[in-house]
Amino acid sequence: MLRLAVTTSSETFERLRDPLSERGIDVGHLRSKQFVLDLSSPPSDSFDVGLVYPTRAMEGGVVTARHDIPWVNTREDILTSRNKAGVIATLTEAGIPVPKSVYVSNPASESALVEAVEAAGLDYPVVVKPNSTTRGTGIAKAHDPDSLSGLVDHLRLVHDYRATGDKSYLVQEWLPDARDYRAMVLDGRVVGAVERRLSEGARENGRWKHNVHRGAVAVGTDLPERHRGLAEAVAEELGIRYLGVDILESDGRVVVSETNARPTIDDDAKYDDDFFDRLAALVERVAKKS
Repeated sequence: MLRLAVTTSSETFERLRDPLSERGIDVGHLRSKQFVLDLSSPPSDSFDVGLVYPTRAMEGGVVTARHDIPWVNTREDILTSRNKAGVIATLTEAGIPVPKSVYVSNPASESALVEAVEAAGLDYPVVVKPNSTTRGTGIAKAHDPDSLSGLVDHLRLVHDYRATGDKSYLVQEWLPDARDYRAMVLDGRVVGAVERRLSEGARENGRWKHNVHRGAVAVGTDLPERHRGLAEAVAEELGIRYLGVDILESDGRVVVSETNARPTIDDDAKYDDDFFDRLAALVERVAKKS
């Protein structure tokens, strides 16, 4: 039986294990962080292929070398998707609609930022978003130039710390009352989607982030054809085989906001009937190519 390494022990692992076992793939947990390892001793477990390259690049290099496995989503895929500004730039060049965005690499002067925001035609409020964080971490809304300046001061302090790897961020247009979708694209085809919704109480309390890890609820949905086409075009342009594509719809506009090459596997009711068949086939194909 083919052995698949999964580096998360959370819900994704549990939701993969039984369906893939039924299709001849044994899913095992490969620990990729928070360990002490004797590099002179061979690994105690063996795998044929990995699902997604580990979150930490250094540890990922170690476990990849020790187990000598290919990944469905490679290190390059993870780095590509994590770089929000790089994705926005790539999709812009490909003619795929994205939010108006200004990219800032610190240190940058406040005057240069304000001028760039004005030149881009961004109206307040604007969204300030660290370039490579996940789960909505560090994202804030600035309602005027003064509040933007305050957020920028905070980011500058963080970026002054030498160990901060990514010293950049985005300033993006605010899309009011946006509907927030996550499309799952597998091997070039949308195989499921959710709409991430906030409760009425959360909205009344001023909440606006639709991240599930911030309290939003992911509800399975039948994605409109326009949205499906966008998601599939994004995956093709980035060349990533297993990709979550975040789509915002506001006032008649539909734009791609972010991508995630480490998407969480949701319950199977939110995917097409052949989702696990297609995933198993992709895993087997990657393993055979190695």
